[in-house]
Amino acid sequence: MPSEELALSPPVNRSLADEVVVRLRKAILSGQFEPDERLGEQFLAETLEVSRGPIREALNQLEREGLVIIRRNRGAFVARLSREDVDEVYSLRLALEKLAVRLAIQNATLTDFDEMQAIIDTMASYLERGLTEQEGAELDVQFHDIVYRSTGHKRLYGFWENLRPQIHIFLLSRAAADSDFRQYAVESHQALLDAIRDKDEARAIATLEDHIRGAYDRVIKIYSPTSKSNSA
Repeated sequence: MPSEELALSPPVNRSLADEVVVRLRKAILSGQFEPDERLGEQFLAETLEVSRGPIREALNQLEREGLVIIRRNRGAFVARLSREDVDEVYSLRLALEKLAVRLAIQNATLTDFDEMQAIIDTMASYLERGLTEQEGAELDVQFHDIVYRSTGHKRLYGFWENLRPQIHIFLLSRAAADSDFRQYAVESHQALLDAIRDKDEARAIATLEDHIRGAYDRVIKIYSPTSKSNSA
């Protein structure tokens, strides 16, 4: 990829490696880098105007998040996620989010509910003009981010943070695979919020299961059972 096409500015403030992580993650999630594309340390260092040390740290972090594969003596590559990855991520997400919903029912504030509702309202307002795949994925992640944050459980939120980038990629895949995802996103998120706000745990868990199963079913359409990741 030519450097002029990489919409990254030199990092400022924060820890240098953390800032590089943020910018590279954004570039991967926005599609500036393709699956299997090599992420050359020298190219990234020159583009971001940093040394190779922070680049290496950032790539290691992105590997832990599942966005990058580092191959010995070959370098770093953008991960190509597989059917197995989808199964693992969504089964883990369901387990984590059941706990998150239970805790959100106990701990979420009116401000949390207002923020969740604002995101759903934004989704709905975009229906007429058309919600882009990137916008839909970002709003979806933002909604669930508030659910996890509202739990007050720092370690649970940390697990979500590590899983979130892969979920973001799958959300983009879902959007591309199913043209009715926009209306579905509005209705399913509203149903989940209503159940949490009503403090109806049984309904909230059932709604969550339907919500995540619906997302999984849409994503899995574009992954054949024999598809493999590029981790080999």
